[in-house]
Amino acid sequence: MKERISVTIDREIVDLLDKLSKKRKFRNRSHIVEFAVGKLAEEELADDINSPK
Repeated sequence: MKERISVTIDREIVDLLDKLSKKRKFRNRSHIVEFAVGKLAEEELADDINSPK
C-alpha cells in the first residue's frame, strides 16, 4: 500500500525530476523518488553488510 507524503526540495531538483519524467523511463515524480530512495537504501544496506565491524 502506498502512502502519500510531502517533501520540500530545491527547484533545481524539481526541474531534474520533470526532465527525467519527460524521457518516459519514469511515470511521474513519485516514481522517480521511489526508485532513487530504493537504490540508496540498497547501497546503504550493501555498505553495512560489506563493511568490517
